Amino acid sequence: MGLPKFNDIITLSNTEISEAIIQAEKELFNLKFKKATRQPFKPHEIKATKRRLAQLKTLLTSRLDIIEKKRSNTLVKLVQKPNSV
Repeated sequence: MGLPKFNDIITLSNTEISEAIIQAEKELFNLKFKKATRQPFKPHEIKATKRRLAQLKTLLTSRLDIIEKKRSNTLVKLVQKPNSV
């Protein structure tokens, strides 16, 4: 098992990304809990989960920024449009 690839998550929708973020946060919590209570776990899974969480958050943030820019550009165009009287 290698580290998660960024190309694997690009095809996900925004809602799927949000659900995957919640899932990854829960998994990371469980792994940290296992580590703190000295239960058996695979240490490399912490790194992989952190990386996947960062990738998901980065992708979601960039998509939301693009959506926000499109909305603000539309608003600017509407404001700059001369009134035809």
